[in-house]
Amino acid sequence: MPVRFITSHFKKDLGIDLGTANCLVYERNKGIIIREPSVVAIRKNTREVLAVGNEARQMLGRTPGDILAIRPLRNGVIADFEVTKEMLKHLIRKACKGKVFIKPRTVVSIPSGTTDVERRAVIEATLYAGAREVYLIEEPVAAAIGAGLPVHDATGNMIIDIGGGTSDMAVISMGGIVSGQSIHTGGDVFDHTIIRYIRRHFNLIIGERTAEDLKIYLGSAYPIGQEITYEVRGRDQVSGLPKVVSVTSRQIREALKEPLETIINAARMTLERTPPELVADVMFKEIVLTGGGALLKGLDKLISVELGMPVKIVDDPLSSVAIGTGMTLEQINLLSRVLVAAKKANSK
Repeated sequence: MPVRFITSHFKKDLGIDLGTANCLVYERNKGIIIREPSVVAIRKNTREVLAVGNEARQMLGRTPGDILAIRPLRNGVIADFEVTKEMLKHLIRKACKGKVFIKPRTVVSIPSGTTDVERRAVIEATLYAGAREVYLIEEPVAAAIGAGLPVHDATGNMIIDIGGGTSDMAVISMGGIVSGQSIHTGGDVFDHTIIRYIRRHFNLIIGERTAEDLKIYLGSAYPIGQEITYEVRGRDQVSGLPKVVSVTSRQIREALKEPLETIINAARMTLERTPPELVADVMFKEIVLTGGGALLKGLDKLISVELGMPVKIVDDPLSSVAIGTGMTLEQINLLSRVLVAAKKANSK
């Protein structure tokens, strides 16, 4: 067997979308191979990891007192370093099919507003998990690459990436972010806003999973053709007993009004800071909407009306960041200038 084949057989290149809600892994020349929730179940006293991903998500809100189902990433950054390391180790080993001797080269996406300390935490966690090299790329740039935008051209391309913990908006030109903003408003804030609305208007206490179901089934950002109703089960805030209420899509739209205004104001501020020549390019090309939040019905219409500019949603908004990290790996020399940090396992 040729030496070159043996070497390539034991090497992998992985792109990781390290999201607050979901983690996606892209393998070079294969595409997305892993898509799992960013949830880890641990034993409370010993911090032993019991489950990761889909299995752990089923435990959210349903675990006994000695087991915690937690999200180690908050607002797009690491909130629990040790648990994040274990989650990354799980993802990398799964991608490498349990072969611990394979040390992949990885590109990991991060929000555009992360600090140097937060970037170092991501690098160290990924190296601990078994990577031989780690490169970081900002999420809006990765999303733009994954959406097929010409990020290296001398023209303006605007992207709004609404994830679980953060929303990143940026105007990109010549391979870099000309103006941008990252805010801690995303899918998780949508869920918590719905929880507060249901408690305030119906005296009903619901959990995060129920709120997410309401967001998916009833949620909209702009008036839809026919309003629909959904029965919600929870615990009565006064009596403490089970209770069922009917909630309409109009009420959920009202609940989401405030966080959506926050996102639109951030996008407006990004445009105000952009050179006029690039703003003209954006108006000609459309604003591109990606991330899980892009699936909220009518959001593209709302942003278009509020900003007075055309908006389009990419074909696969949930995967655009992961696809962008993978495309960066497949064209590492061409796209090397979009990477913001790098470190090898044996470097200081």
